Amino acid sequence: MAQNRSSAVMQQRHEAPDSLDDFPTPPWASRALCEELVRRGHQLHLHRAWEPACNRGYMAAALAEYFDQVHATDVHDYGWPGQACQADFLIDWGQDAPDVDWVVTNPPFRLAGDFIRQALRHAKVGVAVFVRSAFIEGQERYASLFRDQPESLFMPFVERVALWRGVLLDPERQVWRDDPDGGGLRYPTSATSYAWLVWIKSMPPGATLMHRIGPCRRELTRPADYPPIPEHLRPPGGGLL
Repeated sequence: MAQNRSSAVMQQRHEAPDSLDDFPTPPWASRALCEELVRRGHQLHLHRAWEPACNRGYMAAALAEYFDQVHATDVHDYGWPGQACQADFLIDWGQDAPDVDWVVTNPPFRLAGDFIRQALRHAKVGVAVFVRSAFIEGQERYASLFRDQPESLFMPFVERVALWRGVLLDPERQVWRDDPDGGGLRYPTSATSYAWLVWIKSMPPGATLMHRIGPCRRELTRPADYPPIPEHLRPPGGGLL
């Protein structure tokens, strides 16, 4: 990955690796967003997108199936070769900001409001963020974001999107989990519900629409979406799953 030495990129927010919100997004969840935007008439194949928390590239790669171009950055280098540069999205980019129509990302939870406000400064057409459904709650978040900049679309998933720290797992394949009874094989699951929040600049403010994303995981999953199961989630003795 080429080192970007621009003045904006050099203004880094340094994060220790163990402080990062390292929760890769399953590609099918990103495709679900794009399918709905296309259904609503957005010509994504003519638009450029910025994924500013690209992690290991799972979301950016899925977005590239729909958008003309995807510019992928992250404050941390996870080793994905498609990352354009290691850069802090929350800096003052000035003239170094990429020219994009959309910003689409799964932002760090504690910085999600800052990411959204920054994204709205840069995106010409719209912003979409993948967040916990509970993100829309709270008086502080209402006062600092939703009161003056309400989302255009609230799109909760009706089926669970399973996110695990540091790894992307296929929910159809069991993994080994240690527990007080000695451990066993479990399917990856999540008790957390997720949604897409979308801001479309051509829509009048204050007219938030809700659209439930119906069951679509199996339909939108591709054979090469998931990496091999890491060793620490395989059964003792190295058995295959």
